[in-house]
Amino acid sequence: MLEIDLKEIITVSMVLFAVIDIVGSIPIIVNLRAKVGHIESEKASIVAGAIMIVFLFVGEGLLNLIGIDVHSFAVAGSFVLFFLALEMILGIRIYRDEEPGSASIVPLAFPLIAGAGTMTTLLSLRSQFHTINIIIAILLNIILVYVVLKSSKKIENLLGENGLGVVRKTFGVILLAIAVKLFAANVKGLFV
Repeated sequence: MLEIDLKEIITVSMVLFAVIDIVGSIPIIVNLRAKVGHIESEKASIVAGAIMIVFLFVGEGLLNLIGIDVHSFAVAGSFVLFFLALEMILGIRIYRDEEPGSASIVPLAFPLIAGAGTMTTLLSLRSQFHTINIIIAILLNIILVYVVLKSSKKIENLLGENGLGVVRKTFGVILLAIAVKLFAANVKGLFV
């Protein structure tokens, strides 16, 4: 039986929106576009969506294969989200990636859109929400990612540097609260 729940879809969508941080990534996208010219919005969006959905189903099996339960992964994920939130709020870089050479699927779909934080979040969310609602939230976010990638220059001009900073910090605070909630909900499972 499908457990489609609008409240869950909205909650998961907001969590993924904060983690993917596509609006906060506009400066990176603009920089990539300036370096390499064309951005493959369609390919990046489709591949990122596929990576997230496949990991949603295969991720837990992979964890079981190496002997890690979902609660442990969710607690670890809450730490990753916590540090991502600190990066967003404080404007610092704790985790550094190598600078990509082209705006192909690799730098956009992975790790910019479907990176480690997103993967951790998906498995953490799976411990609290119905899978169908997570899939719908992934699809909604991928549509939004596609729109942002296609119109990144317009959004950058509309919001300006200060506007992008406000959006990034606001979602950083939301992500921090989500990290605390995720930790609190799963830490009990470690001791049962």
